[in-house]
Amino acid sequence: MRSALCKLLNIEKPILSAPMGGAAGPDLVAAVCNAGGFGVIPLWGKPIDEVKATIARVQRLTPRNFAVNLNMSFPYEEHLAACIEAGVFGVSLFWGLEPAAIKTAKTAGLVVMVSVGSAAEASIAEEAGADIIVAQGWEAGGHVWGRVATMALVPAVVDAVKVPVVAAGGIADGRGMAAALMLGASGVWVGTRFLASDEATVHDTYQRSILAASEDQTGWYEELYDVAWPDAPHRTLLNSTSQSWLDAGSPAIGTRPNENEVIGRSPTGESVMRYQSYTPLPGTTGDIEAMSLWAGQGVSLVRKTMPAAEIVEEIHQEALRALRSIRTDL
Repeated sequence: MRSALCKLLNIEKPILSAPMGGAAGPDLVAAVCNAGGFGVIPLWGKPIDEVKATIARVQRLTPRNFAVNLNMSFPYEEHLAACIEAGVFGVSLFWGLEPAAIKTAKTAGLVVMVSVGSAAEASIAEEAGADIIVAQGWEAGGHVWGRVATMALVPAVVDAVKVPVVAAGGIADGRGMAAALMLGASGVWVGTRFLASDEATVHDTYQRSILAASEDQTGWYEELYDVAWPDAPHRTLLNSTSQSWLDAGSPAIGTRPNENEVIGRSPTGESVMRYQSYTPLPGTTGDIEAMSLWAGQGVSLVRKTMPAAEIVEEIHQEALRALRSIRTDL
């Protein structure tokens, strides 16, 4: 399965791990890379010293290529400069189109991936110099930029650009990967499935909730978990926080049930507020179930924890079998 994407990233399996906030640390990213996939580590919003140290740790754990994820709605210039200085292979840019960031990264020799929610945005990103387009469908977990479903978005983006397209949103097994490839994608971007990897840095309660959830137990919200990151639509598991808000008639910010309530503490002791955009990490205390438990609609396909390398291999082999069976049936 040597797509144009594989050649560009120098990988064997066109499977990319999504940046998933605090859930994707160096161990997960390196494991995906060492298994022949491509890892993406989220470092936006972190102190520069931590950014540099984390990049160095990933580089120690794997000799393979990986990318750093940067959020364009937060200050990114210093973080991008740190990536360039560290000799990172690529960057993944999301939450807005910033041609200046693409140009800076390209000038420094980095491979640039840009996440989009429409074909029009994909064309703008390609014109600005993007090497890879990540077409994120509405089914995706975490923060969701667009409002078009993966099945409709991917072929529209593929038809709009010449660079490789990576399909994201609702893909959690090899059948989803095969479907994305049939739609013209060169690879897939997987998040929720890796939340159940041994290397994912998430709280046990969060991971158990992922394993138990059905496909209809996520919700997309315009601004529910907005504390620390406003104006950023997202998809999470349904929980007591979202249910009490729905029961109250989905009131606006400022009138939601139990606003400003401290429901837990981070591993370093900071308060976790109800409605906060926060990934429950190992060591987080408090009402974990009530926190923002990011998950995509493919969550029902996630039923056991496994090492990340085994997840990569399982998805890859299942996709190959699915594609071969299609050819046999024709």
